[in-house]
Amino acid sequence: MELHPHWFRIINTMNEGLMIVGTDGKIIMVNEAFETLTGFSESEVLGQPCTILHCDVCGRILGKGKAWCTLFENPPDPMKRCRCTILRKDGTGLPAIKNASVLRDEAGKLIGAVETITDLTEMDRLDQEVVQLSRQLEDSGFHGIIGKSPIMQKVFDLLLRAAASEAPMIIYGESGTGKELVARAVHELGRRKTKSFVQLNCAALNESLLESELFGHMKGSFTGAYQHKIGRFEAANGGDLFLDEIGDVPLSVQVKLLRVLESKQFERVGDHRPINVDVRFITATNRDLSELIDQKKFRDDLFFRINVIPIHLPPLRQRREDIPLLVDAFIRQLRTRTSKNITGLNNSVLIHFMEYPWPGNVRELKSTLEYAFVVAEEGLIAEEHLPPQVLRVKGDVQESRPAAAGATRDQKMELINALHRSGGNQTEAAQILGVKRITVWRWMKKYGLASKPRYGD
Repeated sequence: MELHPHWFRIINTMNEGLMIVGTDGKIIMVNEAFETLTGFSESEVLGQPCTILHCDVCGRILGKGKAWCTLFENPPDPMKRCRCTILRKDGTGLPAIKNASVLRDEAGKLIGAVETITDLTEMDRLDQEVVQLSRQLEDSGFHGIIGKSPIMQKVFDLLLRAAASEAPMIIYGESGTGKELVARAVHELGRRKTKSFVQLNCAALNESLLESELFGHMKGSFTGAYQHKIGRFEAANGGDLFLDEIGDVPLSVQVKLLRVLESKQFERVGDHRPINVDVRFITATNRDLSELIDQKKFRDDLFFRINVIPIHLPPLRQRREDIPLLVDAFIRQLRTRTSKNITGLNNSVLIHFMEYPWPGNVRELKSTLEYAFVVAEEGLIAEEHLPPQVLRVKGDVQESRPAAAGATRDQKMELINALHRSGGNQTEAAQILGVKRITVWRWMKKYGLASKPRYGD
């Protein structure tokens, strides 16, 4: 195929990568943008099949006849367009849009095809940023975290210091305390705030899916792997990676996480080429990692790696003075979202909110108000607008609060009261007390309480 000499000047002014291939699928010419996007030099790809790019879409549409690609079948064929991932020379993935069209001579004979490659990396980053911003709280606070209590002010001060560091950070806290918001705050305050913030809940996936989500995989590496997949580590390169529920990660994956932390390298599933990565590592858990280590369910060497800067988030029952602030913030949000003229809580509900133990923490408070906005029409939220589980413990405040350290007699009485209210159900008693079920079991053993005592006697 002969090309006019002026074409080279024209195509080298393009921002998109351009590749011309013959009917045998071998590369005839590329432009400078192609070299920049893929990392391959012209000399490295000329005469090579275009499959050198390992496009995860092209592999599914290869023809079975004489033509090497469906692009050349049944002419005239319209321009083909697809969103795909190709692999650069260094093995990293490039999200792209490819446009392809056949080329013909003056007699209409097929002589090849031309493809353009548009880099979608920045577009994907901006899309992710829009999603992140839309999920943040709209109200004032410390980067979306609402609280003026002394205990939260200490947390905010520690976050400022932690954000200035590049060391791994772990956030401890019960479910619903706002661990994701804290991780985002550290990202926004840190040196990597202009880069990606990527997160993953490790508890929601089995071992194989978790490994694929973290490290990515190659097409065909396992059943159902129809395309190349970029993992969370690669997506977060240069930015922050937040792994929630780190205590639920299987031991086999823990080994690979430890390797990334130590060597800053990983391999995709189904690939042997190491990929370098630079991320700030943020984790979170609502579990006791020291207990998991004792049970041989969590590696102590990984624990020491991720526990460099620990942040402990208090449960809502330990910062009750923040409840009115949270209520006002959530009501403003819900009023805007629903257009309902609900102005606040009546006195009885406010008192109950201040006394209720909130086992689900801030998340439960927000869902309670969302429920109330569905039931109520306007004005103040009353008791009849609250969900049954929140009303169930009305008036039993002292029974629902966990005992202070060292107050053995009070602790035993609170345990008995909680077990009485739960009918002896240890899980419900733990929720009432704001502790873990195993703690209830230990206290029962400590005080010689039967597994199913008659607490009403």
